[in-house]
Amino acid sequence: MSSRASIWDEARRDPALLLWVLAAPLVLYVFITGGYLIAVLHFAAIYAIFVTGLNIFMGYAGQVSFGHNAFAAISGYTSAVLTAKHGWEPLAAAGLGLCGALACALIVGYPTLRLRGHYLAMATLAIGLIAYEVAVQWGSVTQGYMGISGIPPLGIGAWTVTSDRALLVLLIVLAALAVLAAAGIRRSRLGRAFVAIAGSEDAARALGIDVAHYKLIAFLISAFYAGIAGSLFVHAVGFVSPEVYGLHMVVLTFTMLYVGGIGTVAGPALGAMLIALLPETIRSLSDYQDLAYGAVLILILIYAPGGLASLSRLWPPRRCTGAA
Repeated sequence: MSSRASIWDEARRDPALLLWVLAAPLVLYVFITGGYLIAVLHFAAIYAIFVTGLNIFMGYAGQVSFGHNAFAAISGYTSAVLTAKHGWEPLAAAGLGLCGALACALIVGYPTLRLRGHYLAMATLAIGLIAYEVAVQWGSVTQGYMGISGIPPLGIGAWTVTSDRALLVLLIVLAALAVLAAAGIRRSRLGRAFVAIAGSEDAARALGIDVAHYKLIAFLISAFYAGIAGSLFVHAVGFVSPEVYGLHMVVLTFTMLYVGGIGTVAGPALGAMLIALLPETIRSLSDYQDLAYGAVLILILIYAPGGLASLSRLWPPRRCTGAA
């Protein structure tokens, strides 16, 4: 008999596998019971798409961006304005919003990505702040802090997603496709170029990799993910205001990215689920809720600095031997 690896060894080779197995029953339970947690999982799936895209730029390519909320805002507000005020179909409005986000990413990314390190971080932060101020000040279109309401749900023609459970299924499918696409990118020649750039831009350039070109591609791909998430949010909630895409979104997505495991394939999506559900699990602690929330995050970063995707590496694999 040949030796067979245990399930734990399989999980060790692909740490996210075990976490997905543990998360699946929770999602199924929420789907069956319904209630407020379905809305929480809606947000988790949308943020999973956003963070998966951000991971391509920050985790794979090793760059820094504090401004991807701007691309979500462009796409989201375009969808909101065109559907709520001009009667567009959600899919067409979302498509145009996505094109707008990509056009903006191309315009600002070409000069900005020549910067490195904290200079790049500050430049991208400025992009996000500009988008936020435009959303606040351009009241004739965005309604400022009052926001835009009456945004129709997702759908095509007469077919619309009105059920919370149907919306949850749709968002989970889209999030899964986003993760699978990111996995495909990671294993492709494009992904290997990203990883080379993350290791050393000078070494990658010496190997014949056009660093500026590939950094721009990574930026555009991540902006594409952000644009999808931005449009999904407004149609899932039916309302949008500037606060949705403010600095809170930046902090939240960074937390999801690092808690899940930056640079891993499925870790960011798992981080999005944990950060979305964690406040609900400790809500009963009342006055100590923020303290417990911070303590959990600190413990994760101390004992699993690689994020949730590295948890299974804390224990050595069991050795399974068999006679030939």
